[in-house]
Amino acid sequence: MSGSLRHRKPGAAESQQTGSASEAPAKSSIVYGKTPDGTVFPVPTTHDVLTALFHPSYPKSHLDILNLALLGAQLVAFWFLPRATVRTAFLLYFAFWRLAYNLGLGIVLTKQSKRRWMVKQVRQRGWLDPARRPAVRNWIRKQLQGKMGADYKFDDLPLEYNTWLLFRQLVDIILLNDFLAYCMFAFASFRVPTDLHSFVHALRWIGGIFLIVFNLWVKTEAHHVVKDYGWYWGDVFFERGALIFDGVFEMAPHPMYSVGYAGYYGLSMIVGSYPVLFASLAAHAAQFAFLNFFENPHIARTYGQRKPLSARTPIQEKLQSPVVETDAPPHRRAESESDTATAVVSESEADGASDSECTFIPDRERPRSPKRAKRKMSQHDLLNKYFHKDPVGLLNLDLFRASDFKLVLVVLYAGVAVLGSSLPQSAIVPLHFVHALAWRCFHSFVLGYILKAQSQSKFLVRHFLKHYYYPTGQGDSGAVNDAFDNWKEVYNLSTCMIYVSFFGMAWQSYVLTPDWTAGDQLLRHTLGMIMIFLHIWTAIECYSVLGLFGWFFGDFFIDDFPTTLEYTGIYRYLNNPERTASGAALFGLALMSSSKLVFFAAVVSHISHGWFITNVETPHMRKLYGDNVRGDAGLTRMLKKLAKTNARLLEAGAGKHAPELKRRALEMKETLEKVMGDTTEAMDQLLAKSRPMIEEVMNDTKILLQQSRERMVIPRVARDITQYDLTMYKMTIVPSPLTETLRFHLGEPIEIAWQAPANHSRKDWIGIYRVGANSSTLVTQVSSLGLWLPVYAEEWQGDTPRIDGDGTQYGAEGVVSGRVTFAQDKLPMTPEKYELRYHHDGKHNVMSIVGPVEIYLAPPPQLEFAHVRAWLLQIVRWCLNNDPLLIPASCGQSTPTGEESAEQDDFRFWNESQAERIASIIHQAVGVEYTAEVIIADANVTSLSRRIIASKRLLEQS
Repeated sequence: MSGSLRHRKPGAAESQQTGSASEAPAKSSIVYGKTPDGTVFPVPTTHDVLTALFHPSYPKSHLDILNLALLGAQLVAFWFLPRATVRTAFLLYFAFWRLAYNLGLGIVLTKQSKRRWMVKQVRQRGWLDPARRPAVRNWIRKQLQGKMGADYKFDDLPLEYNTWLLFRQLVDIILLNDFLAYCMFAFASFRVPTDLHSFVHALRWIGGIFLIVFNLWVKTEAHHVVKDYGWYWGDVFFERGALIFDGVFEMAPHPMYSVGYAGYYGLSMIVGSYPVLFASLAAHAAQFAFLNFFENPHIARTYGQRKPLSARTPIQEKLQSPVVETDAPPHRRAESESDTATAVVSESEADGASDSECTFIPDRERPRSPKRAKRKMSQHDLLNKYFHKDPVGLLNLDLFRASDFKLVLVVLYAGVAVLGSSLPQSAIVPLHFVHALAWRCFHSFVLGYILKAQSQSKFLVRHFLKHYYYPTGQGDSGAVNDAFDNWKEVYNLSTCMIYVSFFGMAWQSYVLTPDWTAGDQLLRHTLGMIMIFLHIWTAIECYSVLGLFGWFFGDFFIDDFPTTLEYTGIYRYLNNPERTASGAALFGLALMSSSKLVFFAAVVSHISHGWFITNVETPHMRKLYGDNVRGDAGLTRMLKKLAKTNARLLEAGAGKHAPELKRRALEMKETLEKVMGDTTEAMDQLLAKSRPMIEEVMNDTKILLQQSRERMVIPRVARDITQYDLTMYKMTIVPSPLTETLRFHLGEPIEIAWQAPANHSRKDWIGIYRVGANSSTLVTQVSSLGLWLPVYAEEWQGDTPRIDGDGTQYGAEGVVSGRVTFAQDKLPMTPEKYELRYHHDGKHNVMSIVGPVEIYLAPPPQLEFAHVRAWLLQIVRWCLNNDPLLIPASCGQSTPTGEESAEQDDFRFWNESQAERIASIIHQAVGVEYTAEVIIADANVTSLSRRIIASKRLLEQS
């Protein structure tokens, strides 16, 4: 189970799970849950599945009997079927249960998390309704009561809790059959390799047993922390507490999905079967897909905090808090605007917030010297001042930038040298070895000494101040900018060439094996690919915490940013994960090439990077952050805690021998401490697995599906239209306040007053379409492209109605009315004539049409600052829906005259689409094209007005 979603502080009601069914918790230990509608209830005692299912004294429900029958059938099949048939059958059977877990439960839980789908299904089908389905309700009641304690009252608990208990039984069937099917497949594949030494066989068994025992310990400790509420995804049904981190969850990211699957590989080692190993890898990858596509988005939706994108929080507001104290102390060199909310959602920061549209801002800022700027500086301003889509590796490349173009050329030339060399093999391999070693030495030692000199005496800044002229008023800031920009380019080039040159050496040393089944060929290639993926995952995790500022060692150059440490994400568990990441892929290539020279280069590379961390990064951190630098990482703290606990137990049991044992332990302490840090970090990285590497393909697929959905629509038609009086459906467009007609400026909200009979469906909706797009006035046949609104918006959650049934008000009489307002992303972004259509019951039957309404676009009357600012101020207000938290404070005021007044023109965003709408209107009206990033970077009406004027004049000159 997951180490992120199911990490809750254990409730007392679940602390007695192993007791008998008749035991009830003390009144003082009762914890309470809350349903989405606000109902508060005491959470009854639950029992773990193994005790309840296999203990003979516990009553068995029908679902328990089904579960036991399925488990028993597996054992019978394993015993009586031929071995060849057993292997194939159990592989397919395991695949079925793994898909039921990762795909089936993933889909069901996602729908429950977004739309409370399971609860709605139970309610709509009347399974727990004594009036509609009494037999079904009584059967479910009997199944649940037999498995619960005396404090469980079926009739007193809300529907959400009883639905969760019913869902638990389905989960138990899937999990237990999945586990047993895997074990049967592994046992059926057992073999004893004949080409291995007896010592290797002993290592296989010892290592395998250790991994299995470690797996059991992780699962047991995790369940001890999260209890059944977290184990069975209780928070998709009801609330019972916030996310915390304790115990095994301090050891590794998502421990139940990463190190919690170590037993797979332990059993693979014991049975000595490649099919079992690959099945384990596939199942583990499916588990990470479940984490990525369900767990992390659910956490973001449930516990995320929505923050504006371009909020300018003055730095000096955080002066008194240079170090952020959270569940996880912050880590160094983090780019603040890319950080996540560490105290709440630290287990899901990279990924996870994709479905919730949450954006997180930092909790660390300090003042900037008033001599450098008149306005108060912010993290937002600093990031956009020093970073401009800088390339990281081969990402963010723009071939029209000279530095990026040169980077691509250097990489291409290196690739041609690898693939097109005509030198003999005896000469080409040493040549590539020297090439790879030269780039590693340059990266670690040459750049390391330059960075060390920059930390001690501002070496690079002094160089640019000495040799280059900067205009008066720009001063040292120009030298800092030049020094940092050039450093970023050289550092990124060197990083790319390390991997290009090392890959070239490995490629030249690689010999394609004719027989993949011979010896350890397949194993080496498998482990090599795992290490490469591990390297990539670690680098992505590091970058997600550090951001551009940390990735390029910004705190060696820039003093404007606050000096705080960031121990979030992967840095929660490891102080320097990049130390291990610097060698994982290189050692993986060494394994795959089976070259001693490549392995030696990987060792040199790893030692060189260790020198860089020890002699460049660490002294600078001590100098900049002092005593705030953390000593032990989460994994180290966890291991030390376990060691102390076991030491106390051993001392208590040793009796008179305790002093001698303690003395011997102290003698070994210094030696163990020297290697413990690196060993534990290596173990953590080797056991952790990379995220699914198909994110880019999935994103492209989503975009393609979205475009296909927008291009066509299959009309859904209701069959009860004759029951409604169409003459009672009416719509009226409220005229524009600007024109007092039905002409609306592009981006201006359009308000609609509607009228319908009292028995109309509460799922009715109104869409806006281009005049002439629909040939029929009875049924809408084209997609609204998202430009629609329900008549009762409060009864919808996104595109899904929260009401059950068809929503029709049967028997109601008279007329009802209301108003809806089309604004922001519900408005067309093309000037044309449109009509509005009132639709019935969430379908495409047209009940009323009104229009045409004209959407026009008027540019600023003159290309002067006052006119452009007044025009842009109105556009910004419309695109931000006149939200007082987002629009400029200067709305309704005169043109600002000074820098301080210009600060009142700041505005903010909830998402990038708001900035895209502003950019679209500017492009259509003025002919100047900007990306959303430029609009967000400005986020000020005065600044953006001046940018428009300057850009327009520049374009007119060309």
